[in-house]
Amino acid sequence: MMEQIFDKGEKSKIARKVLEALREWFEVDESREQYIMDCADWIFIAAKENDEYVGFLCLKETGKDTVELAVMGVLKEYHRSGIGRQLFDKAKAIAGENGYSFMQVKTVQMGKYEDYDRTNLFYLSCGFKEFEVFPTYWDEDNPCQIYVMALK
Repeated sequence: MMEQIFDKGEKSKIARKVLEALREWFEVDESREQYIMDCADWIFIAAKENDEYVGFLCLKETGKDTVELAVMGVLKEYHRSGIGRQLFDKAKAIAGENGYSFMQVKTVQMGKYEDYDRTNLFYLSCGFKEFEVFPTYWDEDNPCQIYVMALK
């Protein structure tokens, strides 16, 4: 079940549970803590299975017409079960309902790391289109791929 969460404390609690379980992707403590703190103020969609939160997705406004899929995580035991797609579909619907015209997402460029290649393929399968690569946005080992999609 997908649900939008509004309580800031609940958002942080869910984000912490999921991101700490996914340390191989969220290994930098400061960055992980920043996501947990920031997501309390963003649009927050959570996935619930058997009365337990197993994933979440946050949208951050980056302009009056644009939101960014800022952070997303699904517990490993639920990967490849459709939860990520359901989270995305719910987020896309909420973004549209809130009047946004575009959605963007940043990730590591395809071809650098196998795990991120799967992430890239997921975003492409959701309908995102390649926009631009910033080779040193994060650092030279992690070139930033930006994907965009129109919501209208």
